[in-house]
Amino acid sequence: MIVERTVTTSQGAFRVLDAGAGWPVLLIHAFPLSAEMWRPQLESVPQGWRYIAPDLRGFGGSPAGPEPPTMDDYAAHLESVLDALGVETAAIGGLSMGGYATFALHRRAPERFTSLVLADTRAEADTPEGREGRRAMSALVKDRGVGAVADSMIPKLLGERSRNGDLAPLVRGLIEANSVTGVDHAIHALMTRPDSSGDLPALRLPVLVVVGEEDGLTPKADSERMIRATERSQLVVLPGAGHLSNLEAPEAFSTALANFLRSSL
Repeated sequence: MIVERTVTTSQGAFRVLDAGAGWPVLLIHAFPLSAEMWRPQLESVPQGWRYIAPDLRGFGGSPAGPEPPTMDDYAAHLESVLDALGVETAAIGGLSMGGYATFALHRRAPERFTSLVLADTRAEADTPEGREGRRAMSALVKDRGVGAVADSMIPKLLGERSRNGDLAPLVRGLIEANSVTGVDHAIHALMTRPDSSGDLPALRLPVLVVVGEEDGLTPKADSERMIRATERSQLVVLPGAGHLSNLEAPEAFSTALANFLRSSL
C-alpha cells in the first residue's frame, strides 16, 4: 500500500509517497514531473525494502519557495526529509533531474548512502547550448504556462512507442499538475548545476546506471561514460524505453532495481 503524507522538516513541508517496509530507498523524480512518476515502483516494492518518493520543492504537493533553488538546495531539502522520517542511511537515486540531485546530495552527505541509482541522467553540467535552451523554456513557461512545456517536452521524454500509447496523456497530466513557479525554479537549478564528472571516480559504493535504449536526452553514451568512471557500477539498458524509462518499461525497471538492491547488501 502506498501512503501519501506531508512531512514537516527543517526546510519546510514536503509531500512524500511511501511504500513497503525495511531498508529505505529514496527515489528522486525527473523534471518536470513529480513523485507520482514512481508509482509503478511503489506498487511493487520487493520484500524487505521501503521506497520513499518525495516531491521536490515546487512540484506535486510540495509548495514552491520564494526564490529559485540550486541543486544544492534540493539536496538540503532531501536530507531534511530523511531526517524528518528518521532515516539515517538509504539507497538513494533518481531519474534525470533526480540523478543530478543525487550527485548533489552525495556531495553534501556521502555517509547517508549505501548505494546509488542513476537513471537516464548524466554527470556533466549543461553546455552553453543547453543553458540557452533552458532560458528559452523559462520564457516559454512564464509566457504560455506549464501546458506549453508539456507540448515541448513529451516528444523528447518518451520513446517512439510510448508517444503513441496511453503513457503520453499520463505524463502530460503529471507535468500540468505542477505550478509555473515550481517548473521555472527547477529550470534555474538545472542550468546552474555543477559538473559532477569529477565525483564519479571517488564513488566506492555500488552504483546502478539505467538508461532507456531510445533515450535521446541522456543517451546510452552518457551512461557508458559514468560506468567507465566508477569502480562498482553496472549498466542496464531497457529496450523500447525513452527518457522516462521507469514509466515506459516499468516491470523491467523495477526488476533491475530490485536485483541491484539485493546484490548491493
